[in-house]
Amino acid sequence: MYIPHTKKDKEEMLKTIGAPSFEDLVKQVPSKFLWPKFNLPAESLDEAQSAARMAGLAARNCRPLSFLGAGAYERYTPAAVKAITSRTEFLTAYTPYQPEASQGTLQAIYEFQSTVSALYAMDCANASMYDGASSFAEAVRAAVRVTGRKKIVYAAGVNPQYMDTLKTYFAHSPEYSYVKVPMKDGAMDKAALPALLEGAACLAVQTPNFLGLIEDMAGVSDLAKKAGALLVAAADPVSLGILAAPGEYGADFAVGEGQSLGLPLSYGGPYLGLFSCKKEHVRQMPGRICGLTKDKDGRRGFVLTLQAREQHIRRDKAASNICSNEALCALAATVYSALYGPEGLKELAESNAGAAAFAAERLSAIKGCSLKFKGPFFNEFVLTVPGSAAALREKALARGVDVGLPLAPLYPELGETLLVCATETKTEADILKLEAAIKEAL
Repeated sequence: MYIPHTKKDKEEMLKTIGAPSFEDLVKQVPSKFLWPKFNLPAESLDEAQSAARMAGLAARNCRPLSFLGAGAYERYTPAAVKAITSRTEFLTAYTPYQPEASQGTLQAIYEFQSTVSALYAMDCANASMYDGASSFAEAVRAAVRVTGRKKIVYAAGVNPQYMDTLKTYFAHSPEYSYVKVPMKDGAMDKAALPALLEGAACLAVQTPNFLGLIEDMAGVSDLAKKAGALLVAAADPVSLGILAAPGEYGADFAVGEGQSLGLPLSYGGPYLGLFSCKKEHVRQMPGRICGLTKDKDGRRGFVLTLQAREQHIRRDKAASNICSNEALCALAATVYSALYGPEGLKELAESNAGAAAFAAERLSAIKGCSLKFKGPFFNEFVLTVPGSAAALREKALARGVDVGLPLAPLYPELGETLLVCATETKTEADILKLEAAIKEAL
């Protein structure tokens, strides 16, 4: 790391801001985060030596055959996605505040919104959010604004990270309450809904849920409306190739994580929040929205519209203080969706479901292992294993296979279980390797 500031420069900066030393400036940060111990060579290295050193370090990384899911999925991304998103017109584009100079970017956003609306069978969609968790939290927040209620009912199968993000929105407001709908065989217990929904702002559900099971959404919207609550539905966009879209079962807001649509796995992102709603709630949508219009000569044009965000109006009147969107990630999702099309997305979803079904069949036949739940699932499932799931995972990792996510830290009531995921990237041979790795580890 090269820092150009001299000792004199630093002393002058500290004097200007009135800090006696850098240590005093950052003393509120725990020291374990301030002074990490890096294993750096004592001697300086030239460019070639540095490159060789980094290559050696990179070679130590382990890339196992992974069956992890839990909200971030390994998928095949067609080469055209990277080719288009790497074009400088998109890669270096800035916020499209000047429509006359940003028609390409605005059209890409408009096409993305159209794609999300079609996927979720909803009337409107925005230009994207930071990730699925922020989309989920913003949808619940919108329901709170619409209804004026402060009771939030959510299914126990909602991604725990989504709930953690949601609770940061109301962290300093003790009048808000969170009511969990219990599980029954891994899915939402619909029989408990009438009593729990009384006085609620919304019912928030995820399907397929965090445990991979497909929620039965028939009649859920009617139960919510009878109680005066709105329905917020989170759904994996790839699953919608074969499952009912949120708009089909009456959702008021439909959201999801767009990473599955052409974005590679990485350490925390950037990912892509999908956000859509019914037309009557369009002014509750956060972020920016692109609209299609005509100029004075009747030619088609694209503009930013309905920007109810704090950059444009007073903060207390803004629908959200999220002022940006994941434009490049949204472009990737648009290209990916256009390449697959409706029939291709259906085939992709069927491939995922088939791979997961085959994996479940093979793994549940291993002595001591069984499927935790009997309900239908999409591309991941919960496997009960003998002994420690965490220890099993570590043993299998030593054999080059990541067998899944141990669920005990998140759901202690599930016991020693693994959340196992198989997408279209997993062949029959891969799944047989997974089976062999578990058998050997046991």
